Amino acid sequence: MNIEELRDYALSKTHAEESLPFGPDTLVFKVSGKIFLLISLNDQPLHFNAKCDPDKAIELRDQYSSVQPGYHMNKKHWNTISIDGSLTNKQLKELVDHSYSLVALKPKKQSGNLL
Repeated sequence: MNIEELRDYALSKTHAEESLPFGPDTLVFKVSGKIFLLISLNDQPLHFNAKCDPDKAIELRDQYSSVQPGYHMNKKHWNTISIDGSLTNKQLKELVDHSYSLVALKPKKQSGNLL
């Protein structure tokens, strides 16, 4: 999977939006204003950060050397995945799907008074 395929897949998610809020080197994908995927644009091999259930995150890290604790993220809830050929495109898409579903299912935080 290359960066264009990963970007297209992320944008295929319902209500997904992309932006560059952290500068020109990190592409960010959000749903309902919440991040579900970050892609580093300058690193080789290509890698991305995806949200993950904490128990599943540990399992994936134990099973695949290309899955590491989230770089610059909450290490309990985020993984950094290197696209180095050790995971299939189907597996990579499943990681994006899992991240999206964790974020999309949560209600949007509301600010202000509850009265």
